[in-house]
Amino acid sequence: MSMQNAVRKKGWSRKQKRLALIAGLALVLALATTLVLLALRDQIVFFYSPSDVVAREVAAGQPIRLGGLVKDGSWVRDGQDNSFVVTDGAADIVAQYTGILPDLFREGQGVVAEGSLGPDGSFIATNVLAKHDENYIPKEVVDALKASGEWRPETGQ
Repeated sequence: MSMQNAVRKKGWSRKQKRLALIAGLALVLALATTLVLLALRDQIVFFYSPSDVVAREVAAGQPIRLGGLVKDGSWVRDGQDNSFVVTDGAADIVAQYTGILPDLFREGQGVVAEGSLGPDGSFIATNVLAKHDENYIPKEVVDALKASGEWRPETGQ
């Protein structure tokens, strides 16, 4: 029996094996969480303003959300083909969308468009969201407009 006890003392006990397994699983979970957060770090933002798109040099084809105001006089509609300019006062991006736009879509109003940049730098939208009432404008758009000096609080834009 003393020989078995000597062998047993050299190996890991059941408690040590459990602790090693838990530590290993915790390490794998921490590594997986880190990798997911690193992969999503640029997509956690609700949307990019036109200035952000230019500053970050977003790659063509990368799916993003573009938010800002529809520039006055920029909306051109040809059947279901729509072209308009999204601005934050500092930078402008031409957006193109094929489909029916929301009823609240207007020039001078807030908009968030989902899609990607084309090779020519224009934004190809797959979905367009207009603000839902007269008083709502996303906080990020307000901040971008204030930073560029285009904010007009008396009209809400």
